[in-house]
Amino acid sequence: MNTTATEAKNLPTPWYKERWTWLLMLMPATAIVAGSITLWLAIKSFDGLVADDYYKQGLAINQTLAKANVAQEMGLVARVRFSADAMLVELSSKPGVGLPARLNVTLAHPTRGGFDQQFVLERQEGVYRAAIPEALGTAHWKVLLEDESRSWRLSGTAFLPTETEIRINAADLKPVD
Repeated sequence: MNTTATEAKNLPTPWYKERWTWLLMLMPATAIVAGSITLWLAIKSFDGLVADDYYKQGLAINQTLAKANVAQEMGLVARVRFSADAMLVELSSKPGVGLPARLNVTLAHPTRGGFDQQFVLERQEGVYRAAIPEALGTAHWKVLLEDESRSWRLSGTAFLPTETEIRINAADLKPVD
């Protein structure tokens, strides 16, 4: 039995030859691929923002605020300068307050704890100096300055590498009663 051309047009086409079938399957297929990629990223990447000891960190806030109060009482002001390979800190205080021979400086990355950098700066000719690695990266770094005994603390922020100098004044901090 031979079919004529008009009869062939009237025969239904198989589902896999229809454009609308593939177009309708495209959205769920895209969602499955995107969900698989998201799942893979969630499993493989490390979430550095979550702290294991968040409760202890919360309890330590009062100690941190007390250190800021000590820095206020001492009238500490720091000028921190960053160059391509070094960090310079000029520290001043109220008259009669002695400055330490060494400073502990922490550059804390805003989101990745593994990128944090710690330095011990030696005082040379009234200025504290330390070499820094070139690979600090572009970020809004938190700068923490402390003495060796960690009895006081100054903190500020610097957007590296565009911001090459910051001023941290303990008097600018809100006093804690």
